[in-house]
Amino acid sequence: MCASHEELFSLLKRLCEAWGPPGREDSVREIVIDELRNYVDEIHVDSLGNVIAVKRGGRGGAKLVLAAHMDEVGFVVSHIDDKGFLRVLPVGGLHERNVISQRIAIRTRDGRIVRGVVGAKPPHVAKPEEARQVPEFRELFVDIGASSREEVEKLGVRVGDFAVFDRDLQLLGTKRVTGKALDDRVGLAVMISVVKELEKHEVDLYAVATVQEEVGLKGARVAAYAIDPDAAIALDVTIALDVPGVGEHEYVTRLGRGPAIKVIDGRMGTGLIANPKLFNKLIEIAEKHGIPYQVEVAPGGTTDASAINLTKRGVPAVTVSIPTRYLHSSVEVLDLDDVVNAVKLVKRFIEEVPSEWLASLRGYRAK
Repeated sequence: MCASHEELFSLLKRLCEAWGPPGREDSVREIVIDELRNYVDEIHVDSLGNVIAVKRGGRGGAKLVLAAHMDEVGFVVSHIDDKGFLRVLPVGGLHERNVISQRIAIRTRDGRIVRGVVGAKPPHVAKPEEARQVPEFRELFVDIGASSREEVEKLGVRVGDFAVFDRDLQLLGTKRVTGKALDDRVGLAVMISVVKELEKHEVDLYAVATVQEEVGLKGARVAAYAIDPDAAIALDVTIALDVPGVGEHEYVTRLGRGPAIKVIDGRMGTGLIANPKLFNKLIEIAEKHGIPYQVEVAPGGTTDASAINLTKRGVPAVTVSIPTRYLHSSVEVLDLDDVVNAVKLVKRFIEEVPSEWLASLRGYRAK
């Protein structure tokens, strides 16, 4: 039985509202472990902070990694001035246009959350040419309600503290949701749901919740090296540009049309070129079971699959993506139907793929 919209929304809300910028994924990690511990044969955390949960198959041997990252784009405090204003730098792919006039949540070294707002020169006093431009990060500042450096220090905020967007998860209509960190807490939600719902399967499944994807796919590289899997599926978001002002040929994906099976990503294919056998098998299973899907050709960006793909002697990899609008903002939007169908697709793949077939993807010896 596949998770309902209500169950997925509840899980997503718990995951998305957790605080977890790159390298500081502790709160998210606790949720993942709590959700998975009773559904796997073993679970541990490696030296970088990845959660690695193993669910043994009926015919062990072939190892499949299912990876989703725990971190979200964030900020780091770089300066505190005498008037109590903070300066921050981005951690991950943040654009200034998504940052201006947003609330952020800073975690202090003693674990307190201090809230602030990102400010810039108001339009009333901006020159005409300034009003038409997006301010750079060096022009932005954070107001936490302090009037001096001493007040900031009393609140516990220091240079080097990390922050994320301060936003809860909300329903839009009946089946779409909006909030921060859907990239990639929705991947985690799919992974957790698949592990819980898996029935009989041959392959050994390694469900990996990775760290520091947004700053270089670091956790996936370390985890894949240790596991040395036969194949991997990354679960992540992808661009949905089905909005006004964008040509249909630029949409990449659309909300509500099903999860996307990736062909290629990165600029000019510098990210992942999906293993064709994995790609075709996912399509075969989707069509066999009437699961809607989209084919994704992404013009930029990449996922944990790229790092796993190049580990050791090479790992065949593919990505299953959830179409999402307004990526790397505090108001990302996705459709719960796409999440449900991603769970169905990945679950069916794991249950139906033979262990010998998966192992054969690593190549063959010429006679």
